[in-house]
Amino acid sequence: MKKSAILLPVVVVLVVIGLSSVFIVDEREKALVLQFGRVVDVKEDPGLAFKIPLIQDVVRYDDRILSRDIDPLEVTPLDDRRLVVDAFARFRITDVERFRQAVGAGGVTAAETRLDSILRSQTREILGSVTSNEILSADRAALMLRIRNGAIDEARNLGLEIIDVRLKRTDLPRENLDATFARMRAEREREAADEIARGNEAAQRIRAQAERTQVEIVSDANRQADIVRGEADARRNAIYAEAFGSDPEFFEFYRSLTAYERALRGNNSTMVLSPNSEFFNYLKSATPTASAGSAPSTPAGQASSAPADQESSAPAEEAAPAPADQETTAPADQAPADSAPADETPADPAPSEQAPSGTATE
Repeated sequence: MKKSAILLPVVVVLVVIGLSSVFIVDEREKALVLQFGRVVDVKEDPGLAFKIPLIQDVVRYDDRILSRDIDPLEVTPLDDRRLVVDAFARFRITDVERFRQAVGAGGVTAAETRLDSILRSQTREILGSVTSNEILSADRAALMLRIRNGAIDEARNLGLEIIDVRLKRTDLPRENLDATFARMRAEREREAADEIARGNEAAQRIRAQAERTQVEIVSDANRQADIVRGEADARRNAIYAEAFGSDPEFFEFYRSLTAYERALRGNNSTMVLSPNSEFFNYLKSATPTASAGSAPSTPAGQASSAPADQESSAPAEEAAPAPADQETTAPADQAPADSAPADETPADPAPSEQAPSGTATE
């Protein structure tokens, strides 16, 4: 009974000591075995590992890629245009022994603080050596690579490996935003005015070309119309000349009827002319001053334009004798009208009955 009472605590103590001397290294971690604060072993491979209980301690560090957001910092590029840059970095612990010596018991938190100072210093140096347009352009990837390469050597002294550095945002300070927006608005308005001016210039050029084309087309059409009109006039004059040469007296009679039609048109039915005017040559009556019932006498050389049994419509003393050598142009088988109005155009070119006086009335 006494042996079991003594053996049981001994077994428990041995089990506790055995368990405390064994630890497991995860595949996502790296471990350091410390003895009185000094590194005595490094465990990087996953699996079981051993240590001296109560004397040695195990410190674990994450072996995965870590991310660190850098606080926004203000940089001044070469063109003195201040920018607020927000960046982040990805890193991992490669040398845990050096990492322990560099940061001590502070661990990852202390390493991140020192890494921030390194990245902020490199960011100000690299971005301060270029213009703001290069920072805001597609060339910023090359700038981020320069920041990473500049921070690698300093980070290696901490046992860290910087995998990548990225700029998340690049903004202007709040006090400069309004002025920048106004400048951008003015630039866009200037570009819009240039586009409008170029558009108006192109429109005027097209409009002038269209007007020139219109003038050319109209001029060519007028030229062709004048040519056709001139040819038609020439043909008409040729026909008139041929007709005049065939029968000059009939041609003169026809032109006189046309003049009567144009002169005695509408309300213009009264004209005051001299009785001896040639305008009335074909309106004069050949009725002589004879007694009632006697046939009108015809002057020598002129045929009467009225039938023998038609009485005169004007007094003998007002009748003006026709010229002696003028003959009627009416056909022999066509009877002249008894009294046709002066403003009515005859269907056939036959002479109207001639008025005795120098005033023609409708």
